[in-house]
Amino acid sequence: MALVNQGNISEFFIQGFSDNIELRLSLFIVFLSIYLFILLGNLIVILVISVNSHLHTPMYLFLLNLSINDISSTTNILPNLLHILFTQQKNITFLGCMTQLYIFMFLVSDEYILLAIMAYDRYVAICDPLHYIERMTQKHCTQLITASLAVSLLDPIPHTVFISELSYCSSHVIDYIFCDVVPLQKLSCSDTFNVELLTYIEGTLVVFNCFLLTLISYVFIILAILKIKSSKGRKKAFSTCASHLICVIIFYGTLISLYVRPTANYYPKRDKFFALLYIVLIPMLNPLIYTLKNREFQSAFNKLSTNYSFFPKGTIKTQMKI
Repeated sequence: MALVNQGNISEFFIQGFSDNIELRLSLFIVFLSIYLFILLGNLIVILVISVNSHLHTPMYLFLLNLSINDISSTTNILPNLLHILFTQQKNITFLGCMTQLYIFMFLVSDEYILLAIMAYDRYVAICDPLHYIERMTQKHCTQLITASLAVSLLDPIPHTVFISELSYCSSHVIDYIFCDVVPLQKLSCSDTFNVELLTYIEGTLVVFNCFLLTLISYVFIILAILKIKSSKGRKKAFSTCASHLICVIIFYGTLISLYVRPTANYYPKRDKFFALLYIVLIPMLNPLIYTLKNREFQSAFNKLSTNYSFFPKGTIKTQMKI
């Protein structure tokens, strides 16, 4: 896929945050600490699920892929942002910017499809438990994950091509923290109607359908839980999907704040904040939310740490309290 631009732009400059050196160094330390925490938390999830055969179930298989997605999405943006904060070298090549845009959109697409699949998994587990093993086989789960990756790889291509063909004839400074669709649209001096139209079409066909599938799944889940007579049974049933529901609310809340509005309502300072919520908060919270009260995962982690001495025994419990 050839990426060209009509304005012969060789590079952009990402504005990032304040030029104040003390604030930059403080932000660098904060973001570096968060990045390392995200890597550690999600790598623990991947490692524990990978080596423990008891966790090779659909729910944990999807969680493993979600952790891989979180590491990838954070690594796509935070190291470059850290480099900007530390060195004040804000330039990024045109090809590098388009690559970052494509990877970002690919990983966002993969995440909302994964969350929809996980909602379906919880729906089957609660509403049709007798057929769960039959319907959620390892082969079926692998097919769902493969389909998610295939759709996500194809989905950003039209956006990336259209954005790359826009003319950038005035400022080359992106007043944002990474290369994203809306800031690049605002920077362009050519007509962006095709990009905006494509965004609304894609949002309707893919994002809305994933959201609708997730919403319908939870409507049936809630109705099924309400039919359980004992309060203990209702609490146990709800606990199996509470973590996922929290992640869904945070994920769609940040995306709606960023993208479900006219391009004219783009405000860099506000949008930088919401972008950070997606880039930093979600990958940081996901491993905590899914393992905080998960005794099965904690037991597997403690067994792993005891057998292989990767971490001191009880590390997972300490992390959960932070």
